[in-house]
Amino acid sequence: MIGQRSSTAWIVMKHLVISGIAFVMLYPVLWMFGSSFKPGHLIFSEIWFWPSEWNWGNYRSGWEGIQGNPFARFLLNSIVLSLGAVLGNVISCSMAAYAFARLDFRFKAFGFALMLMTIMLPHHVTLIPQYILFNHLEWINTYLPLIVPKWLATDAFFIFLMVQFFRGLPKELDEAATIDGCGPVRIYLKIIIPLAFPALVTTMIFTFLWTWDDFFSQLIYLSDVSKYTVPLGLRLFLDSSSQSDWGPMFAMSVLSLIPCFIIFIVCQKYFVEGIATSGLKG
Repeated sequence: MIGQRSSTAWIVMKHLVISGIAFVMLYPVLWMFGSSFKPGHLIFSEIWFWPSEWNWGNYRSGWEGIQGNPFARFLLNSIVLSLGAVLGNVISCSMAAYAFARLDFRFKAFGFALMLMTIMLPHHVTLIPQYILFNHLEWINTYLPLIVPKWLATDAFFIFLMVQFFRGLPKELDEAATIDGCGPVRIYLKIIIPLAFPALVTTMIFTFLWTWDDFFSQLIYLSDVSKYTVPLGLRLFLDSSSQSDWGPMFAMSVLSLIPCFIIFIVCQKYFVEGIATSGLKG
């Protein structure tokens, strides 16, 4: 009986500690959520996240936008850009991963090693030559520099992720399909893609989140305010030379998190499965 009580007390203590750590980690998000309802003069004067005075006008002011552009436009721009990047990465990276994992061709090992080397190459190293190239193509101030590279399998991380997953699929499936008269394309479409759904969902989630949250690349290539995405739109609420609208900015920051939460909650099962299997199978 005493041992059972000790075990119960230990479990309760463990859950209290975990809950405390979770609260500390989530406190910045809770503070942002609470600040979205606070008047401007209370946002930085109160450390507790719960508002002592509620101001629902922050959401209305933030939704109306800034510089003549409603925030809905920034959300729509981010959705278009993110969906284009997701679709491009899923198609191009899965095709490249299928070639590396299942096909035999000349210089395959060298190409795979070269692809892995690009993961270790900082993005800032290639930024200037890429900008010069896109400037010659007259793509600056368009979404093309942010979407087109995704259709050319430039994200080596996702290629490597799917290669590891594809290698774990039985090759007997390919052999049986070949006997039935299927070529590489039909094997890829009819066998590999349906079985690789968890890896594809993982790629979709990561690509969407990274594109949705990207500030630096979008700041480099986009100059027209009407084409700004959510990160750039949020930056418009801050002004170093005059008064900043912190309340509306926090309010729109909360709204911008909703698509990310929805996608993760809906796809959480496949996300965990894709990460786990890609890491274990080789």
